[in-house]
Amino acid sequence: MSRTQQNPPDEASGWDTIKRVIPYLWSDGPRWVRIRVVLAMALLVLAKLATVATPYFFILAIDRLAPEKAGDHAGWLMGISAVGLVIGYGIVRLSTVGFTQLRDAVFARVGRRAMRRLALETFAHIHALSLRYHLERKTGGLSRIVERGVKGIEFLLRFLLFSIGPLVLELLLVGIILATVFSLSYLGVVVVTIALYILFTFKVTEYRVQIRRKMNTADTEANQKAIDSLLNFETVKYFSAEKRETARYDVSMRAYEKAALQTSYSLAFLNFGQSFIITVGLIVVMVMAAIGVQNGQLTVGEFVGVNTYMVQLVMPLNFLGSVYREIRQSLVDMGEMFALLGQPAEISDAPDAPDLQVKGGEIVFDNVVFSYEENRRILHGISLKVGAGQTVAVVGPSGSGKSTIGRLLFRFYDVTGGALCIDGQDVRAVTQESLRRQIGVVPQDAVLFNDTVGYNIGYGQAGATQVQIVEAAKAAQIHDFISKLPDGYDTMVGERGLKLSGGEKQRVGIARTLLKNPPILLLDEATSALDSETEAGILESLKAMGVGRTVITIAHRLSTVVHADLIVVLEAGRIVEQGAHEELLAKGGRYASMWQRQQADQMVA
Repeated sequence: MSRTQQNPPDEASGWDTIKRVIPYLWSDGPRWVRIRVVLAMALLVLAKLATVATPYFFILAIDRLAPEKAGDHAGWLMGISAVGLVIGYGIVRLSTVGFTQLRDAVFARVGRRAMRRLALETFAHIHALSLRYHLERKTGGLSRIVERGVKGIEFLLRFLLFSIGPLVLELLLVGIILATVFSLSYLGVVVVTIALYILFTFKVTEYRVQIRRKMNTADTEANQKAIDSLLNFETVKYFSAEKRETARYDVSMRAYEKAALQTSYSLAFLNFGQSFIITVGLIVVMVMAAIGVQNGQLTVGEFVGVNTYMVQLVMPLNFLGSVYREIRQSLVDMGEMFALLGQPAEISDAPDAPDLQVKGGEIVFDNVVFSYEENRRILHGISLKVGAGQTVAVVGPSGSGKSTIGRLLFRFYDVTGGALCIDGQDVRAVTQESLRRQIGVVPQDAVLFNDTVGYNIGYGQAGATQVQIVEAAKAAQIHDFISKLPDGYDTMVGERGLKLSGGEKQRVGIARTLLKNPPILLLDEATSALDSETEAGILESLKAMGVGRTVITIAHRLSTVVHADLIVVLEAGRIVEQGAHEELLAKGGRYASMWQRQQADQMVA
């Protein structure tokens, strides 16, 4: 796949995001999800009916206290005393709160489940993406996108159901009451006010969404710079670059500050504009009601009722403004996350791909051609057979393609041409999980999780017992060291294992791979970062580890591979020599030249 194909797709649109979310509320889940959604909607309708009925009881109570001015709209309810109507008002008002809280309680599990499932889906998808993607991405920015997107899920789910629809329902109910109890002129003023309010809110909010995107970009950039700087803490110290790093961070934070200020200013303008429109509408309606009372067309209770209904409209409209802003911001945040979910996996299993079956562990590179980019070929027709149980070393200068062979073996990338087979099975035809289960690797730098020594060794086999972990540590000759630690196997190793020395980390890596017990072993520059004394001890462990396994050793130091059954010399992506150590020295070719140079360097050192 080309680099252009790896670029992230554009952020998902608002409607696309909503369509992606809806299945989590209905079709994509067990029956109880749908039952809870229906029940929550029923409670929502009851809450809105109670909300609309509350002011009506208030009107009746006031008119009951002044019966000579009461209207003829009360019907049988006017037979109830003022105290009874006030009690009824309290019951209906409490019902509104009760139904609303019960609705939230019923829906909470649905929202939390959706948030967890989408977070897990995103996390799993990130792990499914190719090595190419992870080499090009920035961890801090990626984590920020996921964090913001996940936070927006429950909010979006809740307010899609419980804000927009309920608001429309409430506006319709209040509109019907204004038209029937009062007159159409009141309804007309309210409709115009609401239309102007919504138009103003949407226009200004759309402008603010653009600012939100700038904020997100600056926030992501600042976070990834901070993470990158902290991960390279030692390098920063080596070059006394604290001020330089702070300045880099400040560039992004200034951009964030600028966008945040624009957000604050535009929010103040939005809030004032909304209040202005609502207040004008409220004044017009109240003036109309006051004239109606003076003319004897309305009662005092109805005058108060008009004010109550207008205030009741103002609350959800103000709520609409904030909710719409939050929904649009959530859609922006989630759009970035869904764009990440839309990033295709470069390497995928074929439909119904079988598991890899390893009998001996023979590995064959059959005229393998590979390019990271179309115009930059790395391997030029590599043909190599690693017999079952053999140890084959791949050596050569930097950039010759040694590490690429290991990446192809793990199928981090697919070959561009030719085939790579294990026991006659093309690695592209089997499942990635089964392939990687059969291969163990000891890299140049064993990167450890920020957890205990025992956890890092036990990572080699899911569900490993303490006894198995200890046996693996003994085989890697690190058990004695661990036993002397204050907390033994429960000792924390720190970020990337930085609390351990290079040799200690490497032995933990060896123990982890021994616990995995794979039939195929890849040693990728496993000792090149170690001093000579530590290297000698690690080499003995690695030799013991390779007994009975097919081993491919990628090495720069030739002294570490003299015992190999076959040494392959790679240069500029081509095999220029191959044979045993003594055989290659006798040829006096490229390998002999490299050997002599390294021996001379060692003597000088």
